Amino acid sequence: MILLGVNIDHGATLRQARYRDAEGNPGGGVEPDPVALAERARLAGADGITVHLREDRRHIQERDVWRLRESVRARLNLEMACTQAMVDFALRLRPEAVCVVPENRAEVTTEGGLDVVGGRERVKACVAAMRGAGIEASLFIDPDPEQVELSAELGAPVVELHTGAYANAFWGPAGAGEFERLRAGAERAHGLGIKVNAGHGINYVNIAQVRTLPHLHELNIGHSILSRALFTGIEEAVREMKARMNP
Repeated sequence: MILLGVNIDHGATLRQARYRDAEGNPGGGVEPDPVALAERARLAGADGITVHLREDRRHIQERDVWRLRESVRARLNLEMACTQAMVDFALRLRPEAVCVVPENRAEVTTEGGLDVVGGRERVKACVAAMRGAGIEASLFIDPDPEQVELSAELGAPVVELHTGAYANAFWGPAGAGEFERLRAGAERAHGLGIKVNAGHGINYVNIAQVRTLPHLHELNIGHSILSRALFTGIEEAVREMKARMNP
């Protein structure tokens, strides 16, 4: 069974579009509440909840993350930049897992994987800090051999393969090559003893192929599920994705 982590960031994006300057009193007219969204996703079968607390706080806010930790009985996966401020926050929060991702204020959404090679010492320190606190650390990387191998060398127990390039190429001639890169990356990570997750751009169509990647443990999916939820509700959107992941 492949596990499903539901990323609720864009539930908060919708809230921030109107209530950016509000303090956010749950039940007080500030809507939608991403924590209530997370709880409904959990009840529908989500195996975990993923949030990205960005430096510019464009969607998820610190208060959202603390409320999730305190009230939603689901595995919490905190996506975070590799900075001392975020390491300190994660050590206070104590989520079950963190996923270290690249972050660029100019980007609309995460573009590309973490450069573990270029940021070796910072990533090493982050992984060590999480390990010392009993928090599972995942590195969000492109499926390149040197990135996978260095992730293992630095002691990361998990990698999350960035599926964005594959998703963008899915309908074109480059799609097969991008899928092969993911397949080879998953095999290499597994061979090095690393747990294999994947995420970014996965939807209700390409999931039929994504799910065949070898050694998959968990998929983290947000935008597609929340988009489907606008038409079906979050419960049905989660149930359908899980059914397609594990037919």
